[in-house]
Amino acid sequence: MLALMPEIGLVNRKQIAALAGLAPMAKDSGKMKGKRFIYGGRFGARKALYMSAWVAVKYDTKMTVYYEKLIAKGKSPKVAIVAVMRRLIVLLNGMIREEFYNKQQSLN
Repeated sequence: MLALMPEIGLVNRKQIAALAGLAPMAKDSGKMKGKRFIYGGRFGARKALYMSAWVAVKYDTKMTVYYEKLIAKGKSPKVAIVAVMRRLIVLLNGMIREEFYNKQQSLN
């Protein structure tokens, strides 16, 4: 992920989701307000996150509970897995940011 998205750890959660192409984008016009879709961003990163999300749903109990909660709310499996993908990239961004700031403080 670091090779595909060198900005990890340097931007906030909304920006990292948009860079990965996982932020819901509106295509509204005038009074028309439609469904939100994900698009754009880094295709390679999104592809890697997709497979990682399925592995997380299968083996990580917190992600399994999160995924199943979304399914129980009536979300489609694709929407639920995109939510897991977004959660994974936000968690990774936070972990790298914390590690970076901890190293910076230890150098000072």
